[in-house]
Amino acid sequence: MTDPAFPVHESHVSIAPMEPLSPEEIARYQRHILLPEIGGAGQQKLKAARVLVIGAGGLGAPVLQYLAAAGVGNIGIADDDRVSLSNLQRQVIHDSGTIGELKTESAAFAIARLNPHVKVIRFEERFSAQSARRHLSGFDLLIDGSDNFDTRYTAADAAEAARIPLVTGAVGRFDGSVTVVKPYETGPDGTLNPSYRDLFPEKPPAGLIPVCAETGVIGALTGVIGTLMAMEAIKLVTGTGEPLVGRLLLYDAMSARFDTIRYRRRRPKQNQAS
Repeated sequence: MTDPAFPVHESHVSIAPMEPLSPEEIARYQRHILLPEIGGAGQQKLKAARVLVIGAGGLGAPVLQYLAAAGVGNIGIADDDRVSLSNLQRQVIHDSGTIGELKTESAAFAIARLNPHVKVIRFEERFSAQSARRHLSGFDLLIDGSDNFDTRYTAADAAEAARIPLVTGAVGRFDGSVTVVKPYETGPDGTLNPSYRDLFPEKPPAGLIPVCAETGVIGALTGVIGTLMAMEAIKLVTGTGEPLVGRLLLYDAMSARFDTIRYRRRRPKQNQAS
């Protein structure tokens, strides 16, 4: 049952049957419900949504917090790591009291304190080609907050095979990026949307791009990029706005500048002009 006082927007993801909001949920989400672009119908979609997040680290932390606060009813977390002291500079879903715990356990506890209406599904293992199908079963949307290219390509291939949207982000020392991938659908011009491999055809050679443990990363940057990823997920679920499909949003923290690069589906090599 949806609220007739608000327009119903078509979701960009497949949503399970929606249930009415309880009086407590209406009070909790009233700032969303007041938005005509979201309304009661959009909030019900968030409640019914099933979102899997890869990683409960720098990017996953703000993603998980804002999805839970927004009322996403079912959140999966895939991570095999444990909380360490060096994580706390940026992985704000964890705290000093959870050092040594599994990140999935620490994150689930934080989510429960933030919003008891959210169901958390924990996968205490790395998202891989072998586990991808099992991890994605029953989920409507995949958010990749991993920190390595192997997982990013695996996530992109798995989401495309499952025909669900992928929100993916990455950070460097003082810069980051976000995009949304839906290569199984056509865009407004009738051509297929680009895939992750259209944006990044090949993985960079091992060791070419150092990890933050070697070069460092400014903590608040992961909050900026992770929050943008959560915003894209909310847009996809509620059908609000224009997701970053075929667009790579770039953020340079040092100059406080945002830029957007458009990318398209690549033609097969045999059809490319010589």
